[in-house]
Amino acid sequence: MRYLPLTDTDRTAMLGTIGADSIDALFADIAPAQYLDGPIEGLPLHATEMAVEKHMRALSQQNLAAGDAPFFCGAGAYRHHVPATVDHLIQRGEFLTAYTPYQPEIAQGTLQMLFEFQSQVARLYGCAVANASMYDGSTACWEAIVMAGRQTKRNRVLIDGGLHPHYVGVAQTMAKFTHAEIAYELPTLEADAGEDALIARIDEATSCVVVQYPDILGRVPDLARIADAAHAAGALLIAVNTEPVALGALEAPGNLGADIVVGEGQSIGVGLQFGGPYLGLFAVRDAKLVRQMPGRLCGETVDADGKRGFVLTLSTREQHIRREKATSNICTNSGLCALAFSIHMTLLGEKGLTGLAAENHRLACLAADKLAAVPGVEVVNTVFFNEFTLRLPIESRPLVRDLAANGVLAGVALGRLFPDAEGLAHGLVVAVTETTSEADIDALASALKEALA
Repeated sequence: MRYLPLTDTDRTAMLGTIGADSIDALFADIAPAQYLDGPIEGLPLHATEMAVEKHMRALSQQNLAAGDAPFFCGAGAYRHHVPATVDHLIQRGEFLTAYTPYQPEIAQGTLQMLFEFQSQVARLYGCAVANASMYDGSTACWEAIVMAGRQTKRNRVLIDGGLHPHYVGVAQTMAKFTHAEIAYELPTLEADAGEDALIARIDEATSCVVVQYPDILGRVPDLARIADAAHAAGALLIAVNTEPVALGALEAPGNLGADIVVGEGQSIGVGLQFGGPYLGLFAVRDAKLVRQMPGRLCGETVDADGKRGFVLTLSTREQHIRREKATSNICTNSGLCALAFSIHMTLLGEKGLTGLAAENHRLACLAADKLAAVPGVEVVNTVFFNEFTLRLPIESRPLVRDLAANGVLAGVALGRLFPDAEGLAHGLVVAVTETTSEADIDALASALKEALA
């Protein structure tokens, strides 16, 4: 049965309110070539529930799961061990079914969790204040860019070539609806993270400089140097981190001068999950910037009896006030994923996170040494955490597909991330985590050696 709640009269009234004279006018921005002109080829108009289940099961069996093969994919989504405790706790009814905590008197558990989460992220990032999470790293990055524009009253956004191309794509798409000018150049397959060239491009019109740390090739840029150059020109530095485990070994971006630090929290507490849902992390180094922050913010207070309590605060950031006055029109957060992050981080503690980072780096160094010994393979990086880039003598994209067909998930081909950049076609990004065994590393080395022979 189709669910059609609106009548023609309802639709006409709604279209009139927004100033569109027809449904077609409402979707005028979509190119005609994108419209369906009939049923989707190969997809039946209807099928029984059992037939659909059988078909979907057959499709799922074509996947090679991360845990069923040597796994070296990364580039923004990492396979880490998530303790069983995390999944057990987040499925408790009071967390799993909790909704917007606008009524603090009945949502103290959710609010306290978000407050603790904020405290953990602020500590991890070396910042004064963090929000209660966002949708994912890419949207957090764009919100940081918008925030920097409000703060500096400038519109030129300088994006380093090492930023994840998906994050760049979100920024470029959203900039079409604002006055932001995106200045971006593709990365090169070199060990040098390109700080000199980036700094040379900073000018008095620059609102912010966006730098990934570590970057998409696994390189670790000198944030302190870039921060000094940005601040000298009156711009803000936005540091982006897609692998939070790295901050168990690297200096926190806020401590190096980054004004806004954002990133993806998936590595801690959240599985790969076919690409989502994930959670965006967002923090500011200076508490003076807090009123420009997007998203929810939980604060600690005391109730009428003097007891400790938690509330949503500074709600001018949310869309339930006048839309044009809000610092953001995001009025939710990835609460369950944030809870998973917070539980896992609590289980680790500072010592555990440092130990986890050390093990990631140890295994990555072992992998880099063994892969560099394969004839024709060159490790691009001189510095890396748990992810590095290989330069291969052949195009990496078909190689990755061939290795996957033979049971080895070798990594992420730069040609897939940057399809229009010929200079990156031979690059292969390899990520190594604590879930990678030495046998897995040997299997990748052997597979590469055989494929390149």
